[in-house]
Amino acid sequence: MNRTTNRTPLFLGTEVTTPSSKVKRRKAGTAGSFRRFLIISCCLSVAGIAHADEIAAPSPQARPMTAVELYMLYRDKSWAWSEGAGRFDDLSRRFTARTGTGSTAASAQGRWIVTDDGRMCIDAQWHMASGVHANITCFDHRLERGTIYQRKEPTGAWYIFKHAVSAQKDEFAKLTTQNLVSSDLATASAQIKDQKQPAGHTLPTLLVKGNDNDRQPN
Repeated sequence: MNRTTNRTPLFLGTEVTTPSSKVKRRKAGTAGSFRRFLIISCCLSVAGIAHADEIAAPSPQARPMTAVELYMLYRDKSWAWSEGAGRFDDLSRRFTARTGTGSTAASAQGRWIVTDDGRMCIDAQWHMASGVHANITCFDHRLERGTIYQRKEPTGAWYIFKHAVSAQKDEFAKLTTQNLVSSDLATASAQIKDQKQPAGHTLPTLLVKGNDNDRQPN
């Protein structure tokens, strides 16, 4: 598409393989890496939590959503969570997030990636009191007769993310064009710094939208 010529490509062969290849490199098998996984999983556990009556597996006729469909679903949207939100900017596929308060405060910056096998992945650096931790989290999507099913990989339960006729209780309803993240990144940064000071650590500078020194992940 001509309008995205100067932006990060929507998907490429290297983009499609990026999440799995990075995950393999990061499988250290140490207690520290497992602990980081648990911490970041808790940060993202607020996303994709379905109502009990919405737990439902897609039928064999359901197909994976395409990269273009996923791009249209998430681009320039914020996903509201119970304690925070994640933001999927179209420009450079930039992902930012903030969640928690006080000792549980965390923020993230990175990229979001979509693939033709129905996956939307978040490749980000998570800033929290324990340090800065790299993590990739993927959500799988299936489409059948207008209904979108989603699950958090690798073991999350399938549930109805969006009904064919959207319902207010759908998780899809928590996607909004309003930016729920950028204005709160500075506050999250301050809270994390306060938590680290007693331990004598130094917090890496968070990238705040609008800062001329912002850098995109490699």
